[in-house]
Amino acid sequence: MKSTASMPSPTASKPDLDSIRERDVRHLWHPYTDITTFESQDAYTLIERAEGVYLYEAGGRPLLDGISSWWCVNLGHGHPRLVEAIQRQAERLQHCILGGISHPGAVELAERLARLTPGDLNHAFFCGDGASACEAALKIALQYWGNVGETERTEFICLADGYHGDTLGAMSVGFVEAFHKPFAAVVKPAHRAPSPHCNRCPFGKQPESCAIECFDPMEQLIREHHRRTAAVIVEPLCQGAAGVRIYPDQYLRKLRRLCDEYGLLLICDEIAVGFGRTGVMFASERAGIAPDIMTLGKGLTGGYLPMSTAMVTPRIHDSFRDRDGQTRAFFHGHTFCGNPITSACALAALDVYEEERIIERLPPRIAQLREGMTALAATLDGTKVRTLGMIGALELNEQSGGPARAQEIARHANQLGLFIRPLGASVYLWPPLVVSEEELLKMLLLLEKAIEETQRG
Repeated sequence: MKSTASMPSPTASKPDLDSIRERDVRHLWHPYTDITTFESQDAYTLIERAEGVYLYEAGGRPLLDGISSWWCVNLGHGHPRLVEAIQRQAERLQHCILGGISHPGAVELAERLARLTPGDLNHAFFCGDGASACEAALKIALQYWGNVGETERTEFICLADGYHGDTLGAMSVGFVEAFHKPFAAVVKPAHRAPSPHCNRCPFGKQPESCAIECFDPMEQLIREHHRRTAAVIVEPLCQGAAGVRIYPDQYLRKLRRLCDEYGLLLICDEIAVGFGRTGVMFASERAGIAPDIMTLGKGLTGGYLPMSTAMVTPRIHDSFRDRDGQTRAFFHGHTFCGNPITSACALAALDVYEEERIIERLPPRIAQLREGMTALAATLDGTKVRTLGMIGALELNEQSGGPARAQEIARHANQLGLFIRPLGASVYLWPPLVVSEEELLKMLLLLEKAIEETQRG
């Protein structure tokens, strides 16, 4: 049989595309997608390949990936070192469970993550995706307290409008009404502090007059419920699914101090913001704190393969050792956790972050994104802008069109060659970290043109 590795993939003809879309509607169920609306489209975007910061539709049309394909393709598409690592490992060892045995790739990855993460997060529990890592983190926190004899600690504290995945446990600490309403009856709700929503500050503060008054409700919850609380869980500095709400470093520092005061575990969910997205390796580091448990994913493999981890401290890990004849093993796992191929990909990604100095090269792009989004906000009456590292968001109020206008902007952007996906009234850019000056400028210009095309008369 001839090898086809070097042969270009054929371009699908229009009848082929129609056939694919017909089969799609017949058999494929898309996440976060209204079925009727999706089926009513004459044609929808069908991606055939990708390279760098571009997706390519079947037929060849380039489409700038303005959201890093759901916030994960930090290193761009088709990075040769990641592709080679996947191919090389696939020839050697495809899968090996971690239940009672091991393989070198998982060992090396755990060791490197222990060195890379802040504080003394020195043990990695590998999972399959972000939600499963958060689910593991919650269960680890619960069992930890049982292991040390404080079995009454069975509750959690979180932020309103936070998001930590769609499993039942993750929903309990990240209940989003629009996503999770059908499951409310079976979800045990956590104590939720109001979201530190700077663009709509409930205290009417401006950055120059802010004393982090938004932390007061969180402090009140912790002081009231600390005896029954297992952990506090937050998305550090940016609540993504809530509409890209960015909040100050000081909030996280106050939270760390208060958790220390009451001996609570702090879980930082860095699935979306880890690996350079905020301008430093981890958002926790930006705030100068270290959590007790940190969840990582998305950019861990450069966004190429599904993999996540819950990093924990020795204090937590060692509480799971058997004592007095009683097992304290963590009976939780995933078939493909620490898979050799995903481990090899993650190790290659860590090499790229370090050797290509991805984060050190970000400051000019961060400034360009901030300036560009600020300029766009000025064209939308009453729109507020917020940026954090390589995240930039415009929040459209009702005067500037709200959620309906945001969807129209996204539709026009797609037609112009920029793929974005608004969250409510928030139109945002979350580009690959390797985006060039010219590519980011093009994203901003296309977004500007999409805004202009939706201007009301």
